[in-house]
Amino acid sequence: MKAIVYHDYGSPDVVKCVEIEAPTPAGNEVLIKVRAASVNPLDWRLMQGAPYVFRILFGLHKPTATRPGRLGRDVAGTVEAVGSGVTQFKPGDSVFGWCQGAFAEYVCTSEASLVNKPSSLTFEEAAAVPVAALTALQGLRDKVRVRSGQNVLINGAAGGVGTFAVQLAKSFGAEVTGVCGTGNLELVRSLGADRVVDYTQGDFTRSGERYDAILDCVGNVPLSAGRRVLVPKGICAIAGAPKKPGPLVARAVLGPLLSPVTGRKFVMFLARLRQADLATMADLMQAGKVTPVIDRRFTLAEAAEALRYSAAGHARGKVVISLGHNPGT
Repeated sequence: MKAIVYHDYGSPDVVKCVEIEAPTPAGNEVLIKVRAASVNPLDWRLMQGAPYVFRILFGLHKPTATRPGRLGRDVAGTVEAVGSGVTQFKPGDSVFGWCQGAFAEYVCTSEASLVNKPSSLTFEEAAAVPVAALTALQGLRDKVRVRSGQNVLINGAAGGVGTFAVQLAKSFGAEVTGVCGTGNLELVRSLGADRVVDYTQGDFTRSGERYDAILDCVGNVPLSAGRRVLVPKGICAIAGAPKKPGPLVARAVLGPLLSPVTGRKFVMFLARLRQADLATMADLMQAGKVTPVIDRRFTLAEAAEALRYSAAGHARGKVVISLGHNPGT
């Protein structure tokens, strides 16, 4: 089968589309014929070998010779075969979820990592969901605990996580302000935002507005600015990580220390890939309350360009790699 691998850390030029042996499902695993996958920041950061903690896990100077790097966590496709212990799925089922190495024609993953694809979604739309949507869901529901009538700000509202967050916050009954660039104002409005702020024209942290909750999908809001725009007992959840490690470390260390002093809570988090939450998203999408936003589609052979485009940081919604025979399926 064809798959994307990399043997060195670096730019997207290090990834290659090669022939490798197709996997075989273990007892609790499902073999998926991949129809679509999507790109997350984790993919190009693994490719770059940054932050360096990744190299401790995958190889200090390069991925190990016996285990080249594999990219892709979000997957959608058709069940090809199942292990002896699988009870939830059968061959022919349309599924989506997460795995390791989704940039390939076939992939194996645990049945607990998958749910059935809603009939209303294409495979490309379903592949756009797992990591980004669960980050938005858990950030809003679990970290900032959004309630109906609250004033909520989504920083980075036009990105992969942000486009889901705007729609989810509205489904929770919040008044939503989305922060994005000039070219994305109409997109964010179309997702349901009550107000939009163009970050190129003004600083939302100095507008005088106050928010019950902030989901920072970019990771570039200083703690002092977050304190200024949050109401007393307001919460700011930081899901995005800046490309430079300094601000990330500062937020991780100072956030918990400042929270008791300022009366505002600052938390950093990574999404937990829970099957129940993926099922929640499937229900919301089937009901028409949430629609994945796809910016660009690439073929498997164009994976390097997909990674390059995503890493540039200006994608509207998600970047998808399509392996379907018919575009848009």
